[in-house]
Amino acid sequence: MTDPTDPTAHDVPDDVRAFLDAVEGPTRRRDAQTLLALMRRVTGLPPELHGTIVGFGRYRYEYASGRSGEAPAAAFAPRRANSVVYLMDGTGAHADDLARLGPHRTGTGCLYLTNLAQVDLVVLEKVVADAYAALTAGTYGLRAREGGAAG
Repeated sequence: MTDPTDPTAHDVPDDVRAFLDAVEGPTRRRDAQTLLALMRRVTGLPPELHGTIVGFGRYRYEYASGRSGEAPAAAFAPRRANSVVYLMDGTGAHADDLARLGPHRTGTGCLYLTNLAQVDLVVLEKVVADAYAALTAGTYGLRAREGGAAG
């Protein structure tokens, strides 16, 4: 449930609010609200719903292959088993910070968190902020599996 004392709560679109309010399980719902607030702080932007992903802002990518497009610059998804934070600059770009985060698993561009009460939220906010800055600095040219700053 959205915190009515949050001064930015009025900026949460109805579809995002309904989606987050319907997240199953108190831990997953709490974590979704925590990620919502964290990503709003980092981006300064309201959330948008992209299917079952809550995204903030946009970034443009263009790969050497010529493939290009746009995607959310910061995003998360509350899933049944864990919360997923999308790091489209690759989790490898954040290896040092992730080593200090606390319990988590990673995929190429995904950070899987089972319980945010067990992780260092200051570190998580830094990871999200660094990824957001890298992705929005201009057209991003790397795939997540290449994990590193764009040149």
